[in-house]
Amino acid sequence: MSEGTAGLVAIGVSVAFTFAVAVAGPSVMEPVLPGWAGSPPWSLGLHPSPYLAVGLTAAGLAAGTLGLVLVLRAVRGGWSVPARAVLVAGLLAAAALTLVPPFGSSDHLSYAAYGRMLVTGHNPYTTTPDQLAALGDPVARAVQDWSGTPSVYGPLATAIQGLASLAGGTSVRLTVFVLGLANLAAFAITALLLHRMTRHDPAQQLRAALLWACNPLLLQVLVAGAHVDGQAVVFGVAAVAVMFGPWPKGAIGAGEAREARGAGGARGVRGGEAPPKGGLGGWVSPKGGPGGWVPPEERAGGSGGVVPPASRALAAGVLVGLGFAVKVTSALVGVGLAIALMLILGRQWRRLVPRLAALGAGFAVTAGAAVAIGGSAMLRQSSRASDMVSIGSPWRVIRTIIHLAVTGTAATDIVKSGAIALMVVLAVLLIRGLLIRGLLIRGLPSAAGGTAAFALALAWLFAWPYVLPWYDALAWALLPLVPLVPGTAAAGLAWLLLARTAALGFGYLPARQTDAALPPGLGWLQPVVRHGLTPAVLAVATAWLVVLMVRSRGSAGAERWVPVTPPPAPSSCAPPCVLPEAGQQAAPGEAPARGAIS
Repeated sequence: MSEGTAGLVAIGVSVAFTFAVAVAGPSVMEPVLPGWAGSPPWSLGLHPSPYLAVGLTAAGLAAGTLGLVLVLRAVRGGWSVPARAVLVAGLLAAAALTLVPPFGSSDHLSYAAYGRMLVTGHNPYTTTPDQLAALGDPVARAVQDWSGTPSVYGPLATAIQGLASLAGGTSVRLTVFVLGLANLAAFAITALLLHRMTRHDPAQQLRAALLWACNPLLLQVLVAGAHVDGQAVVFGVAAVAVMFGPWPKGAIGAGEAREARGAGGARGVRGGEAPPKGGLGGWVSPKGGPGGWVPPEERAGGSGGVVPPASRALAAGVLVGLGFAVKVTSALVGVGLAIALMLILGRQWRRLVPRLAALGAGFAVTAGAAVAIGGSAMLRQSSRASDMVSIGSPWRVIRTIIHLAVTGTAATDIVKSGAIALMVVLAVLLIRGLLIRGLLIRGLPSAAGGTAAFALALAWLFAWPYVLPWYDALAWALLPLVPLVPGTAAAGLAWLLLARTAALGFGYLPARQTDAALPPGLGWLQPVVRHGLTPAVLAVATAWLVVLMVRSRGSAGAERWVPVTPPPAPSSCAPPCVLPEAGQQAAPGEAPARGAIS
């Protein structure tokens, strides 16, 4: 059995264990769902023991982590299976997990209560589930861990929760099922977008299916957990797709670009030497230079354009704003897209400013509408949530130490300031290593949007004090859009993200407290794993991320990136005509295509 096949088997075992925990029924891992037992989601009502429920969940995480390690290593080594088959298998697994009750946390009960508030005329941002329960509401009475907290989610998420409440009525079970269908739709659309955006490279397309659709960790912590984060992620990925992709079929992908450049990586264009076939971007579109860029006067900004027109930037801004209307952290994707534009265009202000303005305007319209609907109460709830520090975060230990010297909220303020500073440092390192010394100098600016968004998302995840395993979904969704080019740390980032998500998954077994008391035999899980091992793994991963990016060398010192600028084309060209900037032959009597990156 090959390494890749063994990995797929391990992933299948992981999904089977995850499904078994959910279908078995209420346990320490799975809260009770009030409502008619004959309605979906369905379970066997076996009430498994804490040892069996926690054991199967942990075994699913372990098998899934091992499976991902094996298949990702195998793909890097040239092993392959049809990406479409993996995609379909992952979506079928997600659909099966939607038919059984969620487990891992009790967040879905809070979602149901927030939707119930909306349809009963209460403000989810000023009303708590406890207050609604005091009025006799059966849906609010089912809420467990967050019964005293108003909604921290945006108006779009609340609207979806309200629609689910309309469908489910007073049945918590049916309301949660409808919410699961919304999450499944978002998960599937994200998977299909990634499949299309990576279709230029079969290896990258397979990697995308493994990192998202068939990712056993996400299938457990995100899909089986029925978390709203997937609804925010789909808008972020769609924004990248609208602005920088999907790229044309037939374009040479990261793997083929590596072959064209050779093992030593790109060395730039030397005096009198034409770049490899397809230009520095690794491929040539029917018109245009490497990376597919065509001047605005020649092309209106099709899907292959490196520099998108303002209309695409506007649409991307709208999508980012919709993600913000689900979870405010989705704004990071918009910041990443703006950074990508600035790096590609440099100081070409006449081209840069309209696109940045369009991106900002699109975001302002939808995000502004969300804030107007949610009001100041929504912003207050988001601000309060940003002050929290997870038990599984290394910042918890730091805050405890700071508390020895200061009192009140000063320790929290110091931790928050430190987290912001760390996030900025990590973002700079990631953008410098992946973009400036990575994609752009190699003539791959078309991947800059997804890479920059991933850099911002990863910096936030590794720096922020409040951590939960399903928060990693945003980084997992953007990771497939980061090409694996030599000389960058892109491959190493996948292992760091895997270690982080696995550590958090094991640390939050379960991620609930009410009605989830662990027996004495499992009492060691929280003090040893959640309080000790998980923060330690996250701290080591963060330190290694810094080391990895500092060591990353995207190019030799003689290489230099120049923003995309359309050079003047000669009026005529005798065959064969090779333009040093693009390395593209023109037909007899035809002017060569313009646009290059040197």
